[in-house]
Amino acid sequence: MSKLDDFRLMLGSKEYVPLVIGGMGVDISSAELALEAARLGGIGHISDALSASVSDRRFKTAFLREKAERYRGHQEMEHKRDVAFDLEEVRQATLRHVGGTMEAKRGPGAVFVNVMEKLTMNAPKATLKTRLEASMDAGVDGITLSAGLHLGSLELVAEHPRFRDVHFGIIVSSARALSLFLKRAKRVDRMPDYVVVEGPLAGGHLGFGLDEWPKANLKDIVAEVIAFLAKEGLSIPVIPAGGIFTGTDAVEYLQQGASAVQVATRFTITRECGLPDSAKQIYLKAEEADVEVNTQSPTGYPMRMLKNSPAIGSNIKPNCETLGYLLDSEGRCSYLDAYNATPVDEKGRKQPVRERTCLCTHMNTFKVYTCGHYVYRLKETTVLEAPGRYHLPSAEHVFKDYQFSEEHRIALPKLEGLALPL
Repeated sequence: MSKLDDFRLMLGSKEYVPLVIGGMGVDISSAELALEAARLGGIGHISDALSASVSDRRFKTAFLREKAERYRGHQEMEHKRDVAFDLEEVRQATLRHVGGTMEAKRGPGAVFVNVMEKLTMNAPKATLKTRLEASMDAGVDGITLSAGLHLGSLELVAEHPRFRDVHFGIIVSSARALSLFLKRAKRVDRMPDYVVVEGPLAGGHLGFGLDEWPKANLKDIVAEVIAFLAKEGLSIPVIPAGGIFTGTDAVEYLQQGASAVQVATRFTITRECGLPDSAKQIYLKAEEADVEVNTQSPTGYPMRMLKNSPAIGSNIKPNCETLGYLLDSEGRCSYLDAYNATPVDEKGRKQPVRERTCLCTHMNTFKVYTCGHYVYRLKETTVLEAPGRYHLPSAEHVFKDYQFSEEHRIALPKLEGLALPL
């Protein structure tokens, strides 16, 4: 029987283990996790979501504090159209986060950065251009364009000196979406180097409507995309993502014609993942009934998360002066609108905000438990260290399990002095 290690992903002249760890913000797909993937010969993502916050935590900068101080007088305003990011600060934060990761990279693999179009930041084009260019300046190996169609993203940075050298990829959920992206890419004569096809079982934001995702099937979409590219005469690697839980799952896609797979859920409980250990234990204890796809995200996309996410139903005051990553070009956000429309009780306390979640604040504090559909299977991948507490495996263990496992087997971590089930 074939193993994932029997295949290789070719990007340009370089060869990789065909395993990509997807981008999870904010700093969930941490530098440490991405660096392990690269060391082992695969591809790891970091995310540029809330890069100022990541920089403050990792490099002791003060971007958030300084922004909050600049806009302190706007806290009671219903709109935030004047609350803008300093583009040089965005650039510096990105350079620190991405550049620091690239300086630490070892091994034959690669580090990519996941860049969301939906981080509009009250100046969609200017901030996106800054983030993309700063990532290239920082030496990143590749950029995966996510959370949006990115129709104009390549045009924003077409004059950058590394535009032809950095690997660019796009995440799509249909051949139609890919077709739209490729039409715009032709304007700058720059086809993507890979296409990530994200299916309905993925974690976080989904590219399907609430009534669409239960009917969708990743293998069908992958076949549709592969056929579309062949019809167009394009040889672009296709990378399925969402619900690929074992190495055998991965092999099935490669035998279908895919070039690699992108995975994330199983790495959320690894020691290198940026989630707090307490959140990792919540993921490990989750049951299938605890998972939902809801409309809590202010982006307008459906989002998969655990029902017990503390962010759901929170009435936290919007913190756009400090964060504000989802403000549109008019200084609006649907959570801001929902918060302002929510009444207070007889004691003047704001009632729970049901329609939306303040994604910036709660993702920054790891209180939105975004997850893939198979999060409830994570307990199958490790062992109990003590009553109610699961062992957190290393990223290397999970990576190699994908790489070498057969017949849908999952290798449990070996703990000295602990008897494991046969």
